[in-house]
Amino acid sequence: MPTGRSTPRDPASRTSGKVLLIDDDPALLWLMGQAFEAAGYKTMSAENGRKGLSLLDAYKPDLVVTDIVMPEMEGIGAILQIRRKASPPKIIAISGVGPGGRRNYLSWAKHLGADAVLAKPFRMSQIVALSDRLIDNNSNHLEGRGS
Repeated sequence: MPTGRSTPRDPASRTSGKVLLIDDDPALLWLMGQAFEAAGYKTMSAENGRKGLSLLDAYKPDLVVTDIVMPEMEGIGAILQIRRKASPPKIIAISGVGPGGRRNYLSWAKHLGADAVLAKPFRMSQIVALSDRLIDNNSNHLEGRGS
């Protein structure tokens, strides 16, 4: 009987996806990295948007998970830069409560190009399941294209 919970997919059944994690909270970066790697993804981390963008071209991730409020370069700026790429990866924006409330940050992120948004705190199973859907949808779209 279904429990309403998302069950993780067998990592061996997935072609290894690459995820770039951008957040200024080292504990959350570590936790997300562990969750994605346990689900079969390869990960790379950056502590702000500027450092994340510097890794983007060489790493070529399938997905970027970015916080919104960070020092040096915020997630909104990173989202805008990523969307200018010729073949941008999927983007999930994450945010906790900030000035004006998190809903504003997340709605701006969605409006400016994030494929999905997730409010902190969240379960690692939620972000991995959301990532699976985004990456699978992208793969299905690419596979369905005629040549």
